[in-house]
Amino acid sequence: MTLLKRYVLRLFISLKYITANVVDWNNGRIVATASTVEHSLKNSLECGRSCNAKAAAVVGEVLAMRLKVEGLEQGQGLGIHADVKKEIEKKGPKSSTKIWSVVNALKNNGVKLVLEEDEKEASCSSYKVHGAYDFRKS
Repeated sequence: MTLLKRYVLRLFISLKYITANVVDWNNGRIVATASTVEHSLKNSLECGRSCNAKAAAVVGEVLAMRLKVEGLEQGQGLGIHADVKKEIEKKGPKSSTKIWSVVNALKNNGVKLVLEEDEKEASCSSYKVHGAYDFRKS
């Protein structure tokens, strides 16, 4: 089963900055963005040399407000797709709190998010392999 993914959430996390973009896959353009690089956000936060989950939540709130201004908080009925597992795998487990902070801030501010589920893992989780330990459940 394939879903139409018109709008997709993409996160860029470095040691100093967090940037969240919503990309329109049909046109290949960024429709809304928020980042701690922006002076208005940078001056309101006390990040110092690194950004934390609090800064990530503020980025999510600002992105939600900008999506509402654009009229895209519902993603034109299809929602905005976010693959949290993929983002955590790419950025590492240390960034998981920042990623979830952005996602939760978007949800709490009325943005319709569609969280991706790995279909392969969901279908294979019911099978048990003899003698193998399933690390996902620990």
